[in-house]
Amino acid sequence: MKALVTGAAGFIGSTLATALVDRGAEVVGIDCFTDYYAREIKESNLAALRERSSYRFVDARLQDVDFGPLLDGVTHVFHLAAQAGVRGSWGDQFLSYTSNNVDATQRLLEALKGHPLTRLVYASSSSVYGDVATIPMQETAYLQPLSPYGVTKLAAEHLCHLYCVNHGVPTVSLRYFTVYGPRQRPDMGFHRFIRAALTGEPITLFGDGEQTRDFTFVDDIVAATIAAGERGRPGGIYNIGGGSRVTINQVLAMIARVTGRPLDIRRLPAEKGDMRDTFADSSRAQADLGFSPSHSLEDGLKAECQWLAALLGRPLTA
Repeated sequence: MKALVTGAAGFIGSTLATALVDRGAEVVGIDCFTDYYAREIKESNLAALRERSSYRFVDARLQDVDFGPLLDGVTHVFHLAAQAGVRGSWGDQFLSYTSNNVDATQRLLEALKGHPLTRLVYASSSSVYGDVATIPMQETAYLQPLSPYGVTKLAAEHLCHLYCVNHGVPTVSLRYFTVYGPRQRPDMGFHRFIRAALTGEPITLFGDGEQTRDFTFVDDIVAATIAAGERGRPGGIYNIGGGSRVTINQVLAMIARVTGRPLDIRRLPAEKGDMRDTFADSSRAQADLGFSPSHSLEDGLKAECQWLAALLGRPLTA
């Protein structure tokens, strides 16, 4: 395998690239270091990878890059590059989402027409469902995103489908459900909650805390993504969920237990675009990809807590 990983400096992209190199693949990573969060964090994600002889990194935007040299010999594309975040996708910022999530995907797909490719795996999101889908959510559900971010992720899914049908690009779309674990972005819930617990700062919680999520550990996400690259059905769409639907209040209690610290929780009204509940029916991924999550929520939380505690120099007391 020679893989191109887009969004290679990010949380999931860098973890995926590391796993691919460890499996013996040659990997080209590309990232443009959008300013959504600090570049130093992304550079730290890349530090160990840059030392690997089978890894090469390209600092460029998909909207601008010359795809000829970039795709030379590439057998698999893992497309994780995106402008992330539900809350930031409103207003003037929406242009960043259409550019990085829709335009960039279209340009990549255009470049892949006629290229001898085994698979393109696109990282979609549970945000495409909105609140109308029946729980557990199935891939055949009616889709009505609640955020501009979700709209752009769904638009890119549609682009993958039409390039598969019309141009034979072997695309597979994975709908990730609330990914967490070491290297998680600093704006994401678990990262914010754990950091606040370790530093004694207040935790801002939007909503009543009874909203539920299907939390999925990053190593399970990576395993599913590699499996999709190997045997995903071209044109297929798969839910990838962790198999544990819990409330945010339950998560906070677990973080207090794992860190051994009391939490100072400040509650604010729910924000526009936040889904009330998510829970994946991952049976299609299990049947086609052999996917089954292998990390419990508590074990995964412990791994993220240990990573962040080491980063902050704040040892766990539990």
